[in-house]
Amino acid sequence: MINHGPERESSLSTVLQPSFRKQPPDGYFLRAEFQAHFASLLDARKLDPDFIGDPYGRYGGQSLHTRSHGEAFLAVLQNRIGKGLFLLDEPEAALSPQRQLAFLALIHDLVKTRKSQFLIATHSPILMTYPDAQIISFEEAQLRETILEETSHYQITRGVLEHPGSYWKHLID
Repeated sequence: MINHGPERESSLSTVLQPSFRKQPPDGYFLRAEFQAHFASLLDARKLDPDFIGDPYGRYGGQSLHTRSHGEAFLAVLQNRIGKGLFLLDEPEAALSPQRQLAFLALIHDLVKTRKSQFLIATHSPILMTYPDAQIISFEEAQLRETILEETSHYQITRGVLEHPGSYWKHLID
């Protein structure tokens, strides 16, 4: 068996033990940093004469390597997530600001029409703008609910964009 990622299992996946009243029809685990490995796995399946079906069918119909990292990651999200509970760890790592906005539109559609729920660990002030999102800060010993403008991610991003010279002064001194 070919290993298409640096680890056989995620340490997080070994401790998560979800329990469902009704078993979901599908499950999916993908880390953004494994996107290229995953795309190569699909390409290998396409070339494998023993593989039955179209490996690209559930991911937008073409090789993920024909897209940028962010476009490929967004294509996976657009084609694979639907109704359910989704735990996402820093999905913005693969997404440009424009793609983060497209992802927010996808989340909104899924929450509104398919009764999905998302739990997202993020550093992205863009993702934190989701309407009525409950933002929990992990920056102190005690977890607490906060608002976007109080997060360090928002404050730093805003500060750098509004006053880049003052940040660069401290970075290069």
